[in-house]
Amino acid sequence: MPAEITVAELSEVIRRSPIEIIKELMRLNMMVAMNDSIDFEVAATVAVRLGVRVRKPTDVEESEASDRVGVDDTETNAAPRPAVVAVMGHVDHGKTTLLDAIRGTNVVDGEAGGITQSIGAYQIDHEGQLITFIDTPGHEAFTAMRARGAQATDVAVIVVAADDGVMPQTVEAISHAKAAQVPIVIAVNKIDLPGADSTRVKTELLEHDVIVEDLGGDVLAVHVSALKGEGVSELIDSLLLLAEVSEFTADPDRAAIGVVVEANLDRFRGPVATVIVRSGSVSQGDTIVAGDKFGHVRRMVDGFGNEIDKAGPSAAVEILGLNGVPESGQQFEVVSDERDARLRIDARLRQEQRKTDTGRPSTLAEVLRHRQSYDAADLNLVAKTGAQGTIDAIRRAVDGLSSPDVQVKLLHAAPGPISESDVMLASASEAMIVGFETTVEPAAARLANQEGVPVRTYDIIYTMIDDVKQAAARLTEPEQEEVVLGRATVLQVFPHGRRERIAGVRVNSGTLRRNARMTVTRRGEELFEGAVMSMRHFDENVREIATNYEGGVVLDGFHDYEEGDIVTCYEMRTVGN
Repeated sequence: MPAEITVAELSEVIRRSPIEIIKELMRLNMMVAMNDSIDFEVAATVAVRLGVRVRKPTDVEESEASDRVGVDDTETNAAPRPAVVAVMGHVDHGKTTLLDAIRGTNVVDGEAGGITQSIGAYQIDHEGQLITFIDTPGHEAFTAMRARGAQATDVAVIVVAADDGVMPQTVEAISHAKAAQVPIVIAVNKIDLPGADSTRVKTELLEHDVIVEDLGGDVLAVHVSALKGEGVSELIDSLLLLAEVSEFTADPDRAAIGVVVEANLDRFRGPVATVIVRSGSVSQGDTIVAGDKFGHVRRMVDGFGNEIDKAGPSAAVEILGLNGVPESGQQFEVVSDERDARLRIDARLRQEQRKTDTGRPSTLAEVLRHRQSYDAADLNLVAKTGAQGTIDAIRRAVDGLSSPDVQVKLLHAAPGPISESDVMLASASEAMIVGFETTVEPAAARLANQEGVPVRTYDIIYTMIDDVKQAAARLTEPEQEEVVLGRATVLQVFPHGRRERIAGVRVNSGTLRRNARMTVTRRGEELFEGAVMSMRHFDENVREIATNYEGGVVLDGFHDYEEGDIVTCYEMRTVGN
């Protein structure tokens, strides 16, 4: 069962009449109607009383794709799949012309000012081997997918013009690709121009820790002229070789999971979503869920406009048949039927609502607690400065902060104000942003607040270093976990003094302890969390109340109890103890 469910939904899930469920809820002193929601603990109690065992939900169970998209399938029947390649680079360095040469069609002429206006995806067949390309309008879109939890690409091709060299957007693209931990291939473009100097390009890349094979590194660099088509075949061969070495795999026989690359509302065809299938296969007629939208696959079209019946791993296809337009970067998956689709969507919406209600981690302390929860050994930073010369000083300072327990990683460092692109990179990489003698753009500040990205600015470099050092040290503190001791239902509320109220409770399971902490939940929504002021059993002050006993509880700072509220008692324990 999900974390929250209506009486009507519970009736359908456990196959008991709504009347039976409402009667059991009344025995728990809860007066609810058919469409009222109850939380998992209450629903589980009712289900068990009616002879149905239930399983506690987890975020992964609510969406099987939540931690699978972007991760190679490790099942025994996994087979090799084509690589998915994103092409990025500085504006006017020939990224779209290169994709045009790969695809064999002319796209640039139809675009405003030669700049890519939308995201597209297509798969090519090069001498019998498949490879999928995602054409992004910039590294922001590449990272926006990661920020929504979907790693859409396997390889990043960064286009650098041989006559222009490494530019600010090139540096940002490198930082975003490194943060995604995908292999990088450098396409040195425009080698046919008079001012072309590929050696300068490779030397400038050294400043950003990109060492090409010619200079003893492991980054592939291919010389191309996208306009004349020179070197394009060699670039594709290099990508196929990299894919072979990396051994990208997926299970073609499972139900498909993947990523929405772009979506729009077509005037004649309705909602259209371009997706990359990461694992499994999707066929016409399948029921799919994409974010909070669902539907039946009415038609599928590949990147060249051909209608197809089935798409396997790494395929790029347009899907028609959804009931709305999903957001770019959201995950999609094939489900068994429409009922399953609706349950998945309801669960996801509840998850999102809980995240919104509780707020994403927005302070440094909250981010550190969040990273501790999954044994993160890295502290990621995005740094912006007021001057180019300060970057080297920050790099040297950060390099000295790592320890055997924690790696402090500088994902991106550049001069200028903190921008929306910086926030997206930090959001996707669970990083904090530090600014030295610089400002935060208003739009970036709003996005940081929305995404829960901590942003700190400094005028003294030593203060910044001390803060980062303390943050790294706190990551090694013992991890704490919440252990539930007992749960009780509020049966009656008694006035006490001018403001205070006493919650008369009956313990349903476990034990309520006075020295622990408690939460108050009403219809699945957590209203309060805090310490216990007093606990009584009849007229006697007690330290704990056991299962099936009744008593009175006063919490520090909360007085708005209602009959039927659920009180949960818990304590924090060090993991492993």
